[in-house]
Amino acid sequence: MYVKPNDGRSVPDPVLGDVLPASGREVPETQYWLRRLADGDVQKAKPPTIKKGDQ
Repeated sequence: MYVKPNDGRSVPDPVLGDVLPASGREVPETQYWLRRLADGDVQKAKPPTIKKGDQ
């Protein structure tokens, strides 16, 4: 699932060992990320679209 942090939140990514970027990223649908959703730390978002010339 693709998530991004809610405003003012700094959310650690335990798999990559960094902080979830403001633009968001694809993460596994694990208990950790489901809990972040339930707690309001992150929100589901649409992944950015790749334009044909940007590949």
